[in-house]
Amino acid sequence: MADITEGRTCGIQWLADWGEWFAGLTFARGIGPEELAARLGAVPGVRPGPLGAPAAWSMVTETADGDGVARVGSWGGWSFAVEHGLPAGAERLAEVSRAGVEAVHLDPQPDHPPKQFAYARDGELVCCFGLGEECWRGGHRPDFLLPELVAAGLLGPDGSNPGPDDEPDEGRERRTLAVLEDRFGLALPRHLIADTPLPAYVTCTR
Repeated sequence: MADITEGRTCGIQWLADWGEWFAGLTFARGIGPEELAARLGAVPGVRPGPLGAPAAWSMVTETADGDGVARVGSWGGWSFAVEHGLPAGAERLAEVSRAGVEAVHLDPQPDHPPKQFAYARDGELVCCFGLGEECWRGGHRPDFLLPELVAAGLLGPDGSNPGPDDEPDEGRERRTLAVLEDRFGLALPRHLIADTPLPAYVTCTR
């Protein structure tokens, strides 16, 4: 598996406009893709081989209830997992981030909006919020990104919603993703999620 290092020109803002974003995304800085899969609960000895997105979704239907399929790789200094089915990153993010690792989870929540963001570091959930609902923040440091969100016009200085806005949901989501992209240096080309066969693991979320 090659470490792809062509740069960060793609970013992640394009996710806001992509109608086929159904898989959860977990990023980790400080560990490799194989270790990321292990921390996401990869089932030992189950390695279905490189899979593209359609094959991964098909495999999800064959796994036990509560299992998912994670396709892993690396880009721009981060390891990443494209999580089909139940996203283990939503439950295991603190575990992913133990021992000095940084971890970011993005969950599209297609059946139960809004999309969700969470950031963990060194075994602790630092902050989390829904895209479009940045005024309701959680984690041990819920205001961790407040300066950036205020600067982007997404929140008022006190952390509340700045008021009514006629901006379409996609536009607001793009601005939030831009904050995350800039703050953490996140990037992931569309073809890696949609088309590229990647090493795959069955992950147990239970």
